Amino acid sequence: MCSGGCAKCLGITLIPLAVLCTLANILLFFPGGKVVNNNEHITDEVWYFGGMLGSGVLMIFPALVFLGLKNNDCCGCCGNESCGKRFAMFTSIIFAAVGLLGAGYCFIVSAVALNRGPKCNDGINWDYPFENGNYLSNDTMWAVCKSPENIIPWNLTLFSLLLIMSGIQVVLCAIQVVNGLIGTICGDCTCCGCCGGNGAI
Repeated sequence: MCSGGCAKCLGITLIPLAVLCTLANILLFFPGGKVVNNNEHITDEVWYFGGMLGSGVLMIFPALVFLGLKNNDCCGCCGNESCGKRFAMFTSIIFAAVGLLGAGYCFIVSAVALNRGPKCNDGINWDYPFENGNYLSNDTMWAVCKSPENIIPWNLTLFSLLLIMSGIQVVLCAIQVVNGLIGTICGDCTCCGCCGGNGAI
């Protein structure tokens, strides 16, 4: 597959992932699917906006850049007219790095949130009753949280989804870094000589 076509496929995949991560982060503001009366009762990691900022907003820009690479100048470098395609592929590496940082941020925030557990009311006050992820393998401990109702499966599901989706984004952006390097050196597909095309570099 041509480097531009590959980048377009990555961009098409990243956009729905970014939207889903944003939605997951928004849902986390409603513990157990309910509106809270006090924002301090929301788990701290939700306010770090890992899904909305890291895997959402910061991922949209690389995705749009990747989508546009297919339509950039193809054989300019080989015809010595311009180096639009190669420059575009080089630029995509920078945007892929931004995507890596954003997705990595979301991944770390989600992992910390899963390990720490949700903030809940244990019948006395609002706190974090779990530590070091001990509740993950022992669901009998979930009874410690009296409210919000179903807060543990709610947070566990959404933060797990964010962890998985941001991990996929990291892999896709890493692929584009490699793809961008190939596109920068060789140009796109068979347009350039070093990739088996007709022109010479």
